[in-house]
Amino acid sequence: MNSTLPKVTTIGTFDGIHIGHQKILKQVVQLAKTKGYIPVVLTLFPHPRMVLQKDDSIKLLNTIEERIELLKTYGIEDVIVKTFTKDFANLSAKDYVKQILIDELNTKEIVIGYDHHFGKNRSANITDLLDFAKLYKFNVQEISAQDLEQVTVSSTKIRTALNLGQVALANSYLGYNFFISGTVIKGKGLGRTINFPTANIHISASYKLIPNNGVYVVKSKINNKWVYGMMNIGTNPTVNGKTQSIEVHYFNFNKDLYNTEIKIEFLKRLRNEEKFKNIEVLKGQLYKDKEDAMAFINALDE
Repeated sequence: MNSTLPKVTTIGTFDGIHIGHQKILKQVVQLAKTKGYIPVVLTLFPHPRMVLQKDDSIKLLNTIEERIELLKTYGIEDVIVKTFTKDFANLSAKDYVKQILIDELNTKEIVIGYDHHFGKNRSANITDLLDFAKLYKFNVQEISAQDLEQVTVSSTKIRTALNLGQVALANSYLGYNFFISGTVIKGKGLGRTINFPTANIHISASYKLIPNNGVYVVKSKINNKWVYGMMNIGTNPTVNGKTQSIEVHYFNFNKDLYNTEIKIEFLKRLRNEEKFKNIEVLKGQLYKDKEDAMAFINALDE
């Protein structure tokens, strides 16, 4: 990043980068284009709650890598990730503005919500920011309460929807298909013995939100081609499994994917995970799941 070039900066977690966030990003990008500046997002990681309250239970819609990748697809040229530490939390509002927004980024325009708080103990607000704007000669573009409400409500609603397995609803708020990214690892090989070989997915980021246990229709781009399949998230209760696994059976696909990094998009939830009487009954259900998934996929092409 060239720190000497003037920037239009917006600040936030931007978890999910959903339709509300996209509206703000569009504003940033348009303003940057008008002014001839660089559109920038300043974001924090880890989440402040993970550091200050040692809260490991918080689950995010995107990993930090996914967040950066998504922000760039919406026209943001630079994503500045500040490592959130206790020292950072103790930075005064004035030092935060001067050291980061002005000296480091050369911010000329800030696009921010009316209820944004910053500095030590989040003690400074939009009024303070407007005072700093006069002092350091930058402009503040305020995001309206109505637009901000869309941003807050959507993040919460998306997490709730995914925790209930409602991926179609979550996708409508996101404006794209919710996805997970992980590495294909060796599983127990049970799927192969019943004609449903699966790719077992390991997600290294423990804070990444995983949708509710169940069976889903999914797709992945493999070798530049879309490959559809069905995914099971759960503990495999029919074979007395104890730990959660994420397994994908791809249709019309038989290449070895071990150790491959893969991105999987969620399209539809088919059913809850169930404990079946035996493997034969489970196998029968999987054929039905495949039939239901194919009917859904074929309808997409019509």
